[in-house]
Amino acid sequence: MAKTNSILPIEKITAKIYLIREEKILLDFDLAELYGVETKILKRAVRRNIERFPGDFMFTLTREEYNSLRSQIGTLKRGQHAKYLPFAFTEQGVAMLSSVLNSERAVKVNIAIMRAFVKMREYLQSTAQLARKLEQLEKETRAKFAGQQEQINLIFEAIKELMKDNTKPKHKIGF
Repeated sequence: MAKTNSILPIEKITAKIYLIREEKILLDFDLAELYGVETKILKRAVRRNIERFPGDFMFTLTREEYNSLRSQIGTLKRGQHAKYLPFAFTEQGVAMLSSVLNSERAVKVNIAIMRAFVKMREYLQSTAQLARKLEQLEKETRAKFAGQQEQINLIFEAIKELMKDNTKPKHKIGF
C-alpha cells in the first residue's frame, strides 16, 4: 500500500492525542490549530450539528480534567482557553468533523489524523506482542538455566522495567 504525502507529519498529530476517560482523544483547540481555523469556529460548527456528535464521539472535559491536563501541558498559559471547557473528540468524532467542516484542508487533516490513530494502535499492539514473546522467552530460559536463576531474574526484571515507559499511554488524566 503506497502512502501519499500527508498535509501534517504523524508525529505532530500523535503528540496532541491524550488519554482521558480511557479514550484516546484530541482537544478542540488542538484540532482547530490543525485545521487552520479558530477554536470558536470549530465549536460553533459542532454545536450547529450536535446530533452528529453523541457522547462516544465527543464530550466536554470536566473542570478537574482540564486542570489536570493544564498541569501536564506546560504550554497552556493561565487564562488561555479557560472561559469554556474544551471539547474532547474521539477517533469517531474526528472522523465526523470532516462532514461538518467542509474544506479541502479539513479532509486532508482528517486523513492524516486517522493515519495517526492507526499508527498508535499498531504501536500498542506490537508492544503487547513483544511483552508476550518476552514472557515466553523468560519461561523457556528459566527452565533451561535453573542454576543461574537469580541472575536471569535480574535481567528479565531490568528488561521489564525498561519496557514500562514504552507501554504506558503518553498522557493520562481523569478517572
